[in-house]
Amino acid sequence: MKYASIKQYDIANGPGVRVSIFVSGCLHHCHNCFNPETWDENYGDEFTNVQIDEIIEYLKPDYVKGLSLLGGEPLFPNNQKGLIPLLRKVKEIYPNKTIWCYTGYILDKEILPNIEDYTKEMLSYIDVIVDGRFVEKLKNPSLYFRGSSNQRIIDVKETLKNEKIVEIKFEGEKKWKKEDLK
Repeated sequence: MKYASIKQYDIANGPGVRVSIFVSGCLHHCHNCFNPETWDENYGDEFTNVQIDEIIEYLKPDYVKGLSLLGGEPLFPNNQKGLIPLLRKVKEIYPNKTIWCYTGYILDKEILPNIEDYTKEMLSYIDVIVDGRFVEKLKNPSLYFRGSSNQRIIDVKETLKNEKIVEIKFEGEKKWKKEDLK
């Protein structure tokens, strides 16, 4: 698996200060994607135990709330296999830190119906999935932790337990007024 970057401090992709990894490889090719260079699965550097250890170290401070997986596409099959060792280690060492995963796939329509063993294992470590492709015409800067209104923030553990999608709602998502944008 290849990755584009690792951010030690990220406050945009989940609540609190987080560590984020941007993996390479994506077939969605969303119009106006903020990271189109990561569509190519050969973009970036090889993800090895060196990067796993680096991420584990970055997660150490108490003020770091967790890990966010972005891309590219973290649920691209090759990326899942590459991320599982990292996720295993994160949950073993930091069981109370959350793991968020951003995917263009729709959890209940494209992931769960055809679930592979490695996908099942990956989902067992993920706390929250933000699903759905970025859709430019549904872009909404007032939404928390997602770019377009079609995307959902899903509690993975509750969804799997209840066998239905359980969304997380953030109170206070602001409705922007024209004068706020000046």
